[in-house]
Amino acid sequence: MPRIQLALLTLTIAMLLAGCVATAPAPLAPAIALSACRLSTPGLAVESVSAECGTLAVPEDRTAPSARSIDLRVVVLPATGRAAPDPLFLLAGGPGQAASEAFVATLPALRRVNQSRDLVLVDQRGTGASAPLSCPLEDERLTAAGDDPDGPAAMAYWRNCLDSLDADPAHFTTEAAVADLDAVRDALGYERVNLLGVSYGTRTALSYLRRYPERVRSLVLDGVVPPEMAIGDAMDRDGQRALDLTFSACEADQACAAAFPNLRANVDALLARLEREAPRVRLDNPSTGAPAEVTLTRGLAASTIFSLSYTPETTALIPLLIHTASAGDLRPLAAQSLITARELAESIDLGMRNAVLCAEDVPYYAATNNGTSYLGDMPQRALAAPCAVWPRGEVPPDARTPLNSSVPALLLSGERDPVTPPAYGEAVGAGLPNSLHIVAPGQGHNIFFRGCLPGLVADFLEAGSVAGLETDCVARLGPTPFFTSFTGPQP
Repeated sequence: MPRIQLALLTLTIAMLLAGCVATAPAPLAPAIALSACRLSTPGLAVESVSAECGTLAVPEDRTAPSARSIDLRVVVLPATGRAAPDPLFLLAGGPGQAASEAFVATLPALRRVNQSRDLVLVDQRGTGASAPLSCPLEDERLTAAGDDPDGPAAMAYWRNCLDSLDADPAHFTTEAAVADLDAVRDALGYERVNLLGVSYGTRTALSYLRRYPERVRSLVLDGVVPPEMAIGDAMDRDGQRALDLTFSACEADQACAAAFPNLRANVDALLARLEREAPRVRLDNPSTGAPAEVTLTRGLAASTIFSLSYTPETTALIPLLIHTASAGDLRPLAAQSLITARELAESIDLGMRNAVLCAEDVPYYAATNNGTSYLGDMPQRALAAPCAVWPRGEVPPDARTPLNSSVPALLLSGERDPVTPPAYGEAVGAGLPNSLHIVAPGQGHNIFFRGCLPGLVADFLEAGSVAGLETDCVARLGPTPFFTSFTGPQP
């Protein structure tokens, strides 16, 4: 389910610098040795991307610079045309995603930006090739442990993972990552940067702005996480909101409503049944084709529905999956549970996720939730469970303080986002007077690459201002049509 932050240059100066590309001095020779490389995303059949890669050694413990160091993976896609002096840094979500993997599929959406700006991707410490804190997800067991996330099996898993790490997770916080980013900026010779953060990456971006305001020209925040928000604490409520919007959209769609007339009652009955029975479902693993068996618990089913709510393409399947499971065929839903577990294993370094959440979020969870969501307290219990054994880093006293800044900012939200709904963008935008918040209809979590939004991002970065942005095209975005059968939406 994903940012960085003191006093800044005025909007007038930002626009002046943006207009001086032709005469701006070139960056100093970088202190990071870069060589040709190719980027790809594990588990995704997307074309690899050519880039320049290098490493930068930084202290693991920034209070002890002479102690052990870690190597950060740094990737640069040089501007394809005449380069502006301020690059675009891409900050990944999670927490636990590696930028050099997470953005590969969406880099084509930034092709226009890349014509005039370097794109820089840094694998945040603890992810990818930057001293990863990896906990292997061997099967669907941990996802299924949503029903008992702090039980003996789950806790043994987290202890074993912690014991296997050759690092101190207490030093893998957002604050440490922010210092790393500025070290990379300095080593590459950039005076100022633009930041594009997605999900948890927006926390990193806002945190960088808080610490190094003079270094930030502009922000693009996609799936906004307010500094005061504890990631995961409202996941039950926000997930229920997204599912309710999906059900309402189905009820308003003639084909979907006719095919699935009792969705709300069906999902309640299905989850109640799975809580009582937890049947074992035999199927072919959709990733490998090998025979598989899944214990379909209530927690596993609910977490699978929640995961499918992230994108409009997978949201379009939810009514069909609920209807099919309610009618007695649990295999499609069980197959989706295997797919989402595999995606989690391949995209998130769980040890780094724990390092961030256990220090910055879990201590601020409410004692109880409202109990009205289909997710129950599963998200909070599952995210908090590792913190019983995980080392907890230091968090600055002001890290959770709402940020006020005149930096130009473009904020993006999906209407049906199940984890960072539009209200969060509104909250952050209140402290950014030179910002614009765009809510994309029918969309889910992280949207900068959809429809006309890449063009708006490019326009914003070129101008260094939200003034005059033409946003009418966003209204043409919408949800993926609902699947009424496994052959696709009704024609």
